[in-house]
Amino acid sequence: MNKKIEKLLILVTDFFTVNLSWIIFFYLRVQTGWFELLSQPDFLLPLFAIYFYWLMIFTFVGMYRTWFALSRFDELSTLFKSSFVGIFIILFLIMWDDYRTGAVSSFRFYIFLYWFIFLFVVGTGRLVVRSIQRNLLIKGIGRRNALIIGFNDKANQIHNTIHNHRALGLDVIAYIAVREENLGKEYNGILVIDTVKNLERIIDQYNIKNIIISIDRNNEDTMLEIISTCEGKNVSIKIVPDLYDIISGQARTSQIYGVPLIDIMPELMPEWEKKLKRLMDIVLSLALIIITFPITFLSALAIRLESKGPIFYRQERMGMNGKIFRIVKFRTMIKDAEKYTGPVWSAKDDPRITKVGRLIRKMRVDEIPQVFNVLKGDMSFVGPRPERPFFVEKLSQEIPLYKRRLKVRPGITGWAQVKHKYDETVEDVKVKLRYDLFYIENISLRMDFKIIFRTIFVVLFGKGHYD
Repeated sequence: MNKKIEKLLILVTDFFTVNLSWIIFFYLRVQTGWFELLSQPDFLLPLFAIYFYWLMIFTFVGMYRTWFALSRFDELSTLFKSSFVGIFIILFLIMWDDYRTGAVSSFRFYIFLYWFIFLFVVGTGRLVVRSIQRNLLIKGIGRRNALIIGFNDKANQIHNTIHNHRALGLDVIAYIAVREENLGKEYNGILVIDTVKNLERIIDQYNIKNIIISIDRNNEDTMLEIISTCEGKNVSIKIVPDLYDIISGQARTSQIYGVPLIDIMPELMPEWEKKLKRLMDIVLSLALIIITFPITFLSALAIRLESKGPIFYRQERMGMNGKIFRIVKFRTMIKDAEKYTGPVWSAKDDPRITKVGRLIRKMRVDEIPQVFNVLKGDMSFVGPRPERPFFVEKLSQEIPLYKRRLKVRPGITGWAQVKHKYDETVEDVKVKLRYDLFYIENISLRMDFKIIFRTIFVVLFGKGHYD
């Protein structure tokens, strides 16, 4: 089934089932006479409002992402959790209104009846759609061609699982080898037809829609090459993880009938979410400029009075897709701090930091001018920290996958900043890279809000680091 058709079908199904659940609830509450009514409630206005409310909740929790081998239990589990949150919010608003007005609304008791109806009706609709999907896939309609990269026991295990469960909708067309000595080998009637050097041609020639990577952990360069080749190809990529990846939890994992897989998403965010993230960046930046004006004015004055040099510090950084821009921060070091040393990382107790600089760094005030970079579109509020071109090139040679950070806009704050300390060594950078890659592969507005709230905690309690 085409992804757009699948998503449209789910949206239409939810439209009917969400509205039907409200109609059933309204009928039971108002038309049956089973419940005492103080006044005749409206029908149409709540009908539209409640639908758009659930549409936002479902969108926010990711219930309209493209389906892939999702079990019906997982579908109902996600529905239960999202509806629980939604009902809790409605109940809280009702109780708050009761407290504000001094009245006691009967609707707070009926909301649980509505929740039961909602779960049953919407859940049934979702199960019907997924069952139709499975039956169509089993019959050969909407199936997708898959490629397995690597030829080993784990790759063969995945192949067996796909072959034995036609409801997955995948047909393994071929194996692609990392090493040329595996060319011509065969498993379960499927040949190793080529190497990763010709991956792009194979994808186009065989109309590949799914790629499953099963290669050794020490082949990071090959992994990066595969991911780069698949950019813009509308191909779903999944990696067979090793035990370390599973335990560390540094990637979004899914399962194919008990076999864990790591999702790699070349299309990191849907278009609508990118636009909403950009709108959120603009609104938050303007709000921060207004709210922090007294603090930034006093900081600028203190910097000017304490030491010679400009108030603001501008430095070249590398942004999304390698674009160079000039980041703006309050100057916290002596003038020309790197004139004799060249580009170096700042240390936690760097002697070049001024007294005022140390204070505003501790309060994170030095980062506030970066909102102008956000307004220009060079940065986002949340994302991996932008690094200087010199260090990007240096670290890219030492650390595989480092340049994957450049696939998203850099941010004022990020997952690595709220989880790790100062970058003082290459090992620190490697640790932070794991957090950055985790953010990139799990990027969403929900993740951004989580990081923003954690950043507030970090600022209040003086933990974390922003370079």
